[in-house]
Amino acid sequence: MNKYFLTLVTSFLVGVTRTGFADAYNLPIQLDYSLIKKAVVSQLFTGEGGGAEVWKDKHKCSFLKLFNPRISGEGGQIKLLNDVQAQFGTAFGGQCIPVLAWDGALETFQQPTISADQSVLSLPVTKANAYDRQGRQLTIDKLQDLIRKVAEPKLAAVKVDLNQSRDDMERTITDYLPPENAGEVKKILATLKFTNAEANDDGIKVALAFDAPLKKQSPKPEAPFTTAEQQQSQALMQEWDGFLSKTINQAASETQSPELRDTLTEILLESRSAFQAGLKGQGSGNGDPVRVFFTETWQKLAPQLRTLAKELPEVEGLRYLTFIAATDVIYEIEKLGAPFGLDVSSDGLRRLTRMLMAGKQRADTK
Repeated sequence: MNKYFLTLVTSFLVGVTRTGFADAYNLPIQLDYSLIKKAVVSQLFTGEGGGAEVWKDKHKCSFLKLFNPRISGEGGQIKLLNDVQAQFGTAFGGQCIPVLAWDGALETFQQPTISADQSVLSLPVTKANAYDRQGRQLTIDKLQDLIRKVAEPKLAAVKVDLNQSRDDMERTITDYLPPENAGEVKKILATLKFTNAEANDDGIKVALAFDAPLKKQSPKPEAPFTTAEQQQSQALMQEWDGFLSKTINQAASETQSPELRDTLTEILLESRSAFQAGLKGQGSGNGDPVRVFFTETWQKLAPQLRTLAKELPEVEGLRYLTFIAATDVIYEIEKLGAPFGLDVSSDGLRRLTRMLMAGKQRADTK
């Protein structure tokens, strides 16, 4: 999940500041259970056939394996349900003689917990239940002891560690900023921490805290694009159009929803108009065209994308959920007052586009 979410989140915490840090901000982020499942699978379910071999003896006569994790929320905790294969056996004469075998399900309840230094989000187990294939709860002492000693610690070891993620975050962020701002990026990332985590029906609500300047920086106005720059930027705009057009067609195809296709197409047309007006410096009576487009569009689009993500298979739905999480961050930062240099505005769009065009020119000359 670090790769799919936190790197995207901190890609927007990129203040171009020159003053000392003073104010702390809390950014509420919703981690959908599909994202939590991605973390569990990537860290634990790495064995043959996508299983998790949490224990085996040296003779391979006794083992405990988990398969097919399903995650939901219940009673303010994460509920994780796994298919299980377990066996206790003994080696005799070169053969494995099973003594006890279990094929059923393991249900655990796990409480999102933040470490004392506020840098690690973990999921310790508070309760575990074992069931047979008919759904009857098992109370075999030897089995319960094995679950407590080996299965629970493995499941509780799944975590999101900010300390392990900061270097990756920094590399991602600096791709979008001038090199001279690397120092500011490091300072902001060093202050990033978890302040709260609560499980709900849809996922984990996490509060990320970070330090920001006492006073919001007011970036210098960015000059409107010249005719030459407008021509040069068309390639980037075409890439944007291509990405959105592909997303529209894929989303509509996967859901068989003409209503969603119409909504996305309308948004694509609005983005073309808003971005072109922003690059040219053409304001309107309603305010900055880029900011207006973003705030109004996200309020309209986000509920539909969340519904779409829940209807799709895991991998396809994860693409949309990751996009939603990242965009939610931008939206929340805007509500905080955008205390950063890369702002959602026409000035910010022109500034970012000029940096991207300069980077593309450097890459083409290598």
